[in-house]
Amino acid sequence: MSKQILKKGDHTYLSNLKIGQKAKVLGLHLDKPDVRRHLLDMGITKGTEILIKKIAPMGDPVDIELRGYELCIRKEEMKCIDVEVL
Repeated sequence: MSKQILKKGDHTYLSNLKIGQKAKVLGLHLDKPDVRRHLLDMGITKGTEILIKKIAPMGDPVDIELRGYELCIRKEEMKCIDVEVL
């Protein structure tokens, strides 16, 4: 789905968004409870709006903005975050 152009209302993973796109978190799907807890502690919860700010030259990590602050997150973790494009 990463090659497809995403438009408002599309459901995808956070890792598929491009710079400047915004999305609302729909949920997390992780098998590792410690990583899930870490993401929740950083404020990545259902309903949170996230903006893709910057992507490192090699594609990892990605700088996102949420809840008034910026955060760097790995692509691998972004693949576990279900979002709706805004």
